Amino acid sequence: MTRYVFITGGVVSSLGKGLASAALAALLQARGYRVRLRKLDPYLNVDPGTMSPTQHGEVFVTDDGAETDLDLGHYERFTGLPASRADNVTTGRIYLDIITKERRGDYLGATIQVIPHVTNAIKAFVLDGNDAYDFVLVEIGGTVGDIEGLPFFEAIRQIGQERPRGSVCYLHLTLLPYIPSAGELKTKPTQHSVKELRSIGIQPDILLCRCDRPIPVDERRKLGLFCNVRESAVIEARDVDTIYAVPLSYREAGLDREILAHFQMEPESEPKLDRWQNILERVRNPEGEVTIAIVGKYTGLKDAYKSLTEALTHGGIANNVRVNLEWIEAEVFEREDPAPFLEGLHGILVPGGFGQRGAEGKIRAARYARERNIPYFGICFGMQMAVIEAARSLAGIESANSTEFGETREPVVGLLTEWMRGNELERRAAESDLGGTMRLGAYKATLAEGTKIAQMYGDTEISERHRHRYEVNMAYRACLEAKGLRFSGTSPDGLLPETVEHEGHPWFIGVQFHPELKSRPFEPHPLFKGFIAAAIEQSRLV
Repeated sequence: MTRYVFITGGVVSSLGKGLASAALAALLQARGYRVRLRKLDPYLNVDPGTMSPTQHGEVFVTDDGAETDLDLGHYERFTGLPASRADNVTTGRIYLDIITKERRGDYLGATIQVIPHVTNAIKAFVLDGNDAYDFVLVEIGGTVGDIEGLPFFEAIRQIGQERPRGSVCYLHLTLLPYIPSAGELKTKPTQHSVKELRSIGIQPDILLCRCDRPIPVDERRKLGLFCNVRESAVIEARDVDTIYAVPLSYREAGLDREILAHFQMEPESEPKLDRWQNILERVRNPEGEVTIAIVGKYTGLKDAYKSLTEALTHGGIANNVRVNLEWIEAEVFEREDPAPFLEGLHGILVPGGFGQRGAEGKIRAARYARERNIPYFGICFGMQMAVIEAARSLAGIESANSTEFGETREPVVGLLTEWMRGNELERRAAESDLGGTMRLGAYKATLAEGTKIAQMYGDTEISERHRHRYEVNMAYRACLEAKGLRFSGTSPDGLLPETVEHEGHPWFIGVQFHPELKSRPFEPHPLFKGFIAAAIEQSRLV
């Protein structure tokens, strides 16, 4: 029988429901159970693909081309299981599907209502395709009390009533704030949050309490009494120094044992957590450190680069060093000389992005890395800006630019209008809707033998995830390669550029795809492993 754990949040947002879900999944997985993670997002966007990274954070892309919430990145990194478009749904997607059916007449003239039509659609999403799993963990975005989340809470309440008794668990993540003037943790916000949850028909079975210090026995007993849960089900989720300590922290607090006790399951053995202990040892006790500059345009919200920062950490784990990050707003380099900002750093990374703001600053960062022989990693937009820099500085094409920024005589980067996905030809136009119209998901690429990037992968046939609307123009390949910028990887048909690298440079690689999306703490991506290794070599020269 498949068992369902619904993870809700209260008191304030950003408590870490995604990490809590991922860490719990890792613990259950370490006990040998088959686990699936799903996310319900209450916003009206069909997906986060058109949302500003400074509002929503990173858009995580799956192999099958879904643009999803960044929490799915946590799910993948902690479990190693690839997510899909079937693991994330929004209010917008639910309503779009229902309205499409209504317009077709599928409801045979019925009045369409939140109950039962919207809640039935949510339940169908949650319950579909789970027969192969022991546990399905479902995270509900937002906070209890948000008006937009009510249909989701009603749907999971109904699932608790309709599923066999003992097959559903409600886990509520809350905050226990410490008030210095009172000298104690306060339980009242959690009590009010649980009261709000109970008012819509859901009684939490387990409380996962975020705090910065141990929960005293009296406060734990008080929470159990006033929130109507067992005292043992009040679980401490204390702040830790790294997210990779969370599974071990939850294990010590007894979260996985309490979950199994709720389902009346006797643990067959202790969880195998050796790999998490090894990761934690490397994170906490590195043999050295390097500093990487991230020259981006969304640096005001670090969640916009969540997978990227974690992939850099993984590169550090693979090389047993700590990776320090220097965040630099790309626009600064459009006004000032990059040298004072980048001198002495061990690597420069220019990540993906959209739009003209900061583009010239990223071009100047690429030039600085090329001329100073500093390891450079350009991802998606970062690769495109590196190619434009080479076209201007090395090939003498002074007006080289991207059509993303307007008309140009030298479209070194242009709109991607058609490409092959498997055996099917996909087409897009400049006037197409923005949402869901990019080259999205996993595509294969062929790497040239003897190139640095092929050496990193240890293979010439790879598959990586994409999310972009513009592409480097292959018409400029010959003149650029004549100046030392090698097109080291292409699509299997040879029509689309996938990777570039500067010959003779210690480590200068640009990729059109997003390798950070497939990096794991226990399986660091080879490009991030190689980039950090090159940064270590650079640190010995500084």
